[in-house]
Amino acid sequence: MIQHQGVGYDKTDVAAAAALGIPVALCPAGTSMGVAEHVFLLVLSLYKQLRAAEAALRSGRWLQWELRSGSYELAGKTMGLVGLGRIGREVALRARAFAANVSYSDVMRAAPEVEQVFGVRFVPFAELLSEADVVSLHLPLTPDTRHVIGAPELEHMRRSAVLINTARGPLVDEAALVAALRAGQIAGAGLDVFEVEPLPADHPLVSLPNVVLTPHIAAGTADALVVKMKACFANMLRVARGEAPADIVAPAVPQGAQR
Repeated sequence: MIQHQGVGYDKTDVAAAAALGIPVALCPAGTSMGVAEHVFLLVLSLYKQLRAAEAALRSGRWLQWELRSGSYELAGKTMGLVGLGRIGREVALRARAFAANVSYSDVMRAAPEVEQVFGVRFVPFAELLSEADVVSLHLPLTPDTRHVIGAPELEHMRRSAVLINTARGPLVDEAALVAALRAGQIAGAGLDVFEVEPLPADHPLVSLPNVVLTPHIAAGTADALVVKMKACFANMLRVARGEAPADIVAPAVPQGAQR
C-alpha cells in the first residue's frame, strides 16, 4: 500500500499502482482544523494589513492611524466557499463565530439539514464570485478544477474582494491572479499553495503588497501530526491483517472505457 499522510495525491501515479495491485490511500484525518484556522489567519492578515503594520513597527514607524481607512472587519462580510467538504464545513463553522455570512458553491449541493447546521446558503458559482467579499477555495485538484479561478472568474469578483487558497496551487491561474492584483481588479490574495512549489523567490507574487504568502503550512501542526500518524498506522494495520485499507483513491477510468 502507498499511504499518504494527507489528502493530496496529484503526484502519485494511481493508475500504475492499481495495475500492480497496490492500493493508494489518503489520510483525511487531522487536516481540517489546521487548514480552516489558516483560512482566517490569511483573511485577517489581509483585512488588518498585518504585513504593512508589522514591517512599519519593526522599522520604527507607528501606524496607529494611517492604516485605519484600509482595514476591515470580517463581521457582516460574505464568505464564499468554493467546495463544502470536510474543510469547507469547518471554515463555515468558524465564519459564524466571526458573525460573517456564508455562501457556498459545490457540484453536489448539501442536504437542507446540513446547510442549516452549518449556516450556509447555496449559490451558483458565478453568483458566489460576484457577491462574496472573501472567496475561499476548498476543492481537490482534478482536470476539471485546474485553473477554476482564472481571468474570467477574477473579472466576476468584487474589486474589494480577497481570494484565499489553502487547497491546491493549480486551482488558480497565477498569471491571471498577478494581473488582477496589479490592476486592482481584486483587493488581495492569501495563498498557502502555489502552482510550482517551492515558490520561486523571483515570482511576481512575492513583490506584491496586497498578498499574504505562507509555504504550504496550513495543515502542518504538531496537533495534526499526532492524529495523522495514528490514522496512517491504523490503515497499515488493516492491510497487515489482510483487510481493505480505508480512504482508497480509485484509479481514473480511461476515456472510452466508461459504461
